[in-house]
Amino acid sequence: MYKAIKRIGASISVSLTLIIGFGVTALLFLATCKLEDDAFNLDFERRALVRVTTLQRGLEEAVQVLTVINRLFATVDNPTREQFHTFTAPLVEKYPHVQAFSFQRFITRGERAGFESAMQARYPGFGINAMVEGKTVPSPIRERYLVVDYLEPLQGNRPALGLDMSANATVMQALELAIDSGKPVSTGAFRLAQASTNERGLLVLMPVYRAGMPLDTLAQRRAAVIGDTTAVFHARVLLQRIFNAAGPLRREDVDISVFIGEHADPVDLVYRSESSASKSLLPSWLGYRKPVRIRRTFNIAGQPWHLEARSAPISLTSNHSNSLLILGAGTLLTLLAAAYLYTLSMRSRRIQRTVDERTAELRLTNVLLKEDIHARQQAEQALQLRQRAIEASANAIIIMQATAPDYPIEYVNPAFERITGYSAGEVIGHSIRMLESDSGADAHAHGFEEIWSAMREQREGNVVLRNHNKSGAEVWNDLYIAPVKSEQGTVTHFVAALYDITSMKRYEAELEFQANRDVLTGLVNRNMLRKVLEEAMAYAERYQRSLWVVFVDLDRFKFVNDTLGHKAGDLLLKTIAGRLRAAVRDTDTIARLGSDEFVIVMSEYTGIGLDTRHLHRIQEAVAAPMTIEGHTFFPTCSIGVAAYPDDGRDAEVLVKHADIAMYRAKQSGRDNYQFYTPAMNAQALERLRIEGDLRIALERNEFLLHYQPKINLRSGRIVGMEALIRWNHPELGMVSPARFISLAEETGLILPIGSWVIRTACEQVRAWQEAGLGNMRVSVNLSVRQFVQKDLVSSIAKVLQETGLDADFLELELTESLVMTDVEHAIGILRELKDLGVHLSIDDFGTGYSSLSYLKKFPIDVLKIDKSFVRDITLDADDAAITVSIISLAHSLKLHVIAEGVETEEQLSYLRQHGCDEMQGYLFSPPVPPERFVELLQEKNDTQVTTLEFSAR
Repeated sequence: MYKAIKRIGASISVSLTLIIGFGVTALLFLATCKLEDDAFNLDFERRALVRVTTLQRGLEEAVQVLTVINRLFATVDNPTREQFHTFTAPLVEKYPHVQAFSFQRFITRGERAGFESAMQARYPGFGINAMVEGKTVPSPIRERYLVVDYLEPLQGNRPALGLDMSANATVMQALELAIDSGKPVSTGAFRLAQASTNERGLLVLMPVYRAGMPLDTLAQRRAAVIGDTTAVFHARVLLQRIFNAAGPLRREDVDISVFIGEHADPVDLVYRSESSASKSLLPSWLGYRKPVRIRRTFNIAGQPWHLEARSAPISLTSNHSNSLLILGAGTLLTLLAAAYLYTLSMRSRRIQRTVDERTAELRLTNVLLKEDIHARQQAEQALQLRQRAIEASANAIIIMQATAPDYPIEYVNPAFERITGYSAGEVIGHSIRMLESDSGADAHAHGFEEIWSAMREQREGNVVLRNHNKSGAEVWNDLYIAPVKSEQGTVTHFVAALYDITSMKRYEAELEFQANRDVLTGLVNRNMLRKVLEEAMAYAERYQRSLWVVFVDLDRFKFVNDTLGHKAGDLLLKTIAGRLRAAVRDTDTIARLGSDEFVIVMSEYTGIGLDTRHLHRIQEAVAAPMTIEGHTFFPTCSIGVAAYPDDGRDAEVLVKHADIAMYRAKQSGRDNYQFYTPAMNAQALERLRIEGDLRIALERNEFLLHYQPKINLRSGRIVGMEALIRWNHPELGMVSPARFISLAEETGLILPIGSWVIRTACEQVRAWQEAGLGNMRVSVNLSVRQFVQKDLVSSIAKVLQETGLDADFLELELTESLVMTDVEHAIGILRELKDLGVHLSIDDFGTGYSSLSYLKKFPIDVLKIDKSFVRDITLDADDAAITVSIISLAHSLKLHVIAEGVETEEQLSYLRQHGCDEMQGYLFSPPVPPERFVELLQEKNDTQVTTLEFSAR
């Protein structure tokens, strides 16, 4: 009974082992397949979307080419054929994917004969033709023709010259849409006259209007149109070159089909790239993956485009290697485990049978033999336990014979194959030198010498090895080796334990990188900079060489963060880091201290000196234009330089002095470099003191406003004032705004200070109104930081509501460069302020880079002529001409004009003579406290106004 139960138990153990092993293997196989399928799909979608983006950008660039051609006709009235050829020739060479550029002119029925005669003088046999069933025939009589007049290049496009497009409904419909919208419009696909096959192309058209004609309404544009400029594209060639520009497609990678239309209609198919892999006739479950499809529809020049991307059929074995490996390995291990258990069971049965037979024979006389059998059983179980423990060990166990000189391997456990990649059959009988040979000339090869020495001396040894496994991957191992002695005390074998410490070494390397490198840019960080700088100083001291510490700070970097966000700022920093690497020498070290601050350590070597050309290269590299999220930036940097040993013999001191020099560069107008001088340190300390006092100046009520009157040049009376901030420092006295306004901008204190100025000015003007001193408008300057804050409009509305001042009596002054930084964003904010009811003025007009086309879009009321033009208005003909032009321009746009900085009677007379509306300046009054301004208001009918009026006469 006992034997039967034991046999049943052994069978159940084997069965359970098979069931559990196959079940776990199946689950791991299915989960891994799912992960591999998901990874493949995500990768395919990413690569397909890259092609969609490439196609969309390429088509948009093709449309932009036509806009360039159209500008010729908008700029030059009725350009000649030679001018058209000269203008388009470089574009044809630059954009080879454009089939042709043409100008299509409207010709009436009465003008046809004269037009054909004139063209025949240049092109014999010329005639106005039409496309009929794919052939060119003389165009029938019509009231009006749309004829291809100018055509470049003529070679390869000659059949299209003189072609009448008025009969082509597709072209005429697109032209109508272009006239209605005023934008480029694309036609659908159709056969081109110059095409030698049935492959189709498309046209992108922009209307050309008669010069001097009004174009405000649709009817006026239709009446003024004289033809159109056209870009001709061979659809297949255009798309092929767009895709090739982003890198050639791998044919086995993806099938791409492009349709001109909203849907995948075979009639609208213009391009198809097919993979080299043939479609499988087998269903996907028999060994092939179902293709992945991506569909996208977008609009280019009013014409919808549809793109479909399809992955090629791929064998499951091509990207399921891991899951198949798991399936095979799991099945093999399950069978081996079951076989092992079965073998143990059978062996145990045989032993038990032998024992029972001998026990029956010697039951009475062989008690000692039973004890011996029991001892052997225990020894065998212990041996089996040790064997299983070695087999299950996570570390590699190697047993080698103590036979010099090769010490052949006698046994390795499964962990050895996992760590090294070599199976037991590949290494048993061979020397451990096979692992040493894979190391080649590795720097850690001397570790193997320690192993050989330990075996020769028959002692223990321990080394850390950097090695390579069978596949060539780098691995780190901690190897312990010890001799194994026989009962007689002689060494017969060596046992080695091999630990895989690769993960630990990689983690150590990662920690070292994070400790010494900037995560965003990969540059040296502040911690590593100190070590590098100390080594460079030691080298310079030893060889009597020079050393520069160059401190680089990006100008206006915070503006990018505030407007486009930190993601765009990070992208700009990585781009700048790459430019700095390219601009400096290989021997120089670049570090990022934080935010937008970089430090470059530049050493002098034999034959390689230090001069300012290195600094110029850095400036030029940083200043190259860059585009981020569709916005083009022209970054600049301020550079400070400290030299060793003249400016310091300590690393921190050198960096500090270079930082001080950099701030001097910023104070000097940015975008320049400065070398450190001892005087800068004193100025930096003063700047630090002013910054500290500035932070508490608002709390101590140390700020006050002065007001400079604005005078109407027709009446000579005070009609308004400009509020200007002053700082009454308790120790330094009256501090000039030039000393603290820029510092307030850098530290962000300009926001609370600016809010205080607006509120105080509104309260003061309201108080004067209640006192019966008249309704005058006060103007307040807005800084860049104030203008870009999100709650600007709501905060001003709140101030007006709380102070009771009507919005009509508040004027906000913005600098010309401020509104031109981001025009569309500025227009939106200005319109919101205008809706609030406040007046808007452009300060310092003429000193920036305003575009007249944008100027008319700004909802502004006043232009202020900068005092730099007014100062020499009677001496410099250029300044006088600019001033008169600004006045004329402002009046043409129905804007008010104010001249600032008027100091002489000659300047006043000139401004009044040329129609300037208002003035402010020291000729009438400097900025004065509120009490003095009240006196000026009370005296407005007496001496000062009379003097002003008399001087103006």
